[in-house]
Amino acid sequence: MKRVFLSVMLILDAICQGHAQQADSLMIRKISDELMANAGCYENLRYLCKEIGPRLSGSVNAQKAVEATARMLKEAGADTVYLQPCKVPHWVRGEKETGYISLANGNRYELHLCALGNSVATPSDGITASVIEIKDFKELDELGEKVKGKIVFFNHPMSPLFINTFEAYRESGIYRGRGATRAAKYGAIAVLVRSLASNIDDYPHTGSTFYYDSFPKIPAAAISTKDAEWLSAQLKKRMQLTAYFKTNCRSLPDEQSYNVIGEIRGTDLPEQIITVGGHLDSWDLAEGAQDDGAGVVQSIEVIRTLKAIGIKPRRTIRTVLFMNEEMGGKGSDAYLASAKQKKEQLIFALETDGGGFTPRGFTLEVTEEQRSKILQWKPLFLPYGVYDFSDDGSGADIGKLKELGTALAGLSPDSQRYFDLHHAATDTFEAVSKRELQLGAVNIAAFVWLVSEYGL
Repeated sequence: MKRVFLSVMLILDAICQGHAQQADSLMIRKISDELMANAGCYENLRYLCKEIGPRLSGSVNAQKAVEATARMLKEAGADTVYLQPCKVPHWVRGEKETGYISLANGNRYELHLCALGNSVATPSDGITASVIEIKDFKELDELGEKVKGKIVFFNHPMSPLFINTFEAYRESGIYRGRGATRAAKYGAIAVLVRSLASNIDDYPHTGSTFYYDSFPKIPAAAISTKDAEWLSAQLKKRMQLTAYFKTNCRSLPDEQSYNVIGEIRGTDLPEQIITVGGHLDSWDLAEGAQDDGAGVVQSIEVIRTLKAIGIKPRRTIRTVLFMNEEMGGKGSDAYLASAKQKKEQLIFALETDGGGFTPRGFTLEVTEEQRSKILQWKPLFLPYGVYDFSDDGSGADIGKLKELGTALAGLSPDSQRYFDLHHAATDTFEAVSKRELQLGAVNIAAFVWLVSEYGL
């Protein structure tokens, strides 16, 4: 009799779960229908890109973006909108960089290059020196002081073997981030770094470089992948050549800036807070459409959509537009500090910083129990193109919240085209598909709603 009872209970439980999933499926369809038909995210992105443009932290445009997105959150229907102060670095590129390679026969090859963020400038008359090619830090350490007085050329292509191109980016990114300091240790006078791009073209890709105080600060610039291929080929022929380049960047005093925050207050458990966001700042070479204008407007769209269809979430949903992700993460530091001071219960955070391409899945930084619960929701996402919950990770701005025990996730769009555009002049509004952008927002809103209903 006991076995019969247990069997009946299991069947009833399965029926209840089936009914619940059917109701959830209908609600997510309602979210999708509203968003795909009436979303404001594409127009908001157009405004950010075309009316404001590049949004380097500390700049006038960054402040314009703060004001504009605060307005967008109010128009989306957020119950509360406010600015969270943070001091941010203010690096300025200055006049456009110039550079070339001089060959022994007198010919000159013009370089497509750009200073790396946070780099010091060259002397006013530029830098001229012979070039030595380095593939990795092991080779640099083996050469040691043989690089003294030279320009080190870090030529470490993004590996085509990684299907997830972010893995290739992480592997190659250390030479952009740490190359200048590591080369300066051995007396190099400057570095040129192969752009972190998955294709061969003429567009240099910027990004931050970092210095250690124990070594000299030397100028650092990225060259296009096409130029990197050409330069490497010349050096392999043992060609006699010298490089010249001139940059005009400088660092100004830190500026006052802000994270932009909008909330829908929860009905039953308002003290439990769900964070969804992207970063508001962008590099200065283009419009920051994919990185991370797309994530900004998708996060605003979560609030607009839930408000539009009359959903009153059980837990508080908070959209956070972080400032200064590209050059140090001061906005995320301020958000963490505020949460600690207020003793907030940040139960879940979802970041969207992989571009506005077709969504494929979510990366997760959660406990095994939380992962099991999330995986039960997987069938709800399949109609909207999301199937992959296998990778670990979240995002640069929310990663620090692990300190509070917050469950973390990141939207994982198709990554094949992202590094054609990332940190380059090609990252423009025209490179974003309206439908792909909206479909990403659908999946983000669905995930946020599920957590608001059922917790983790």
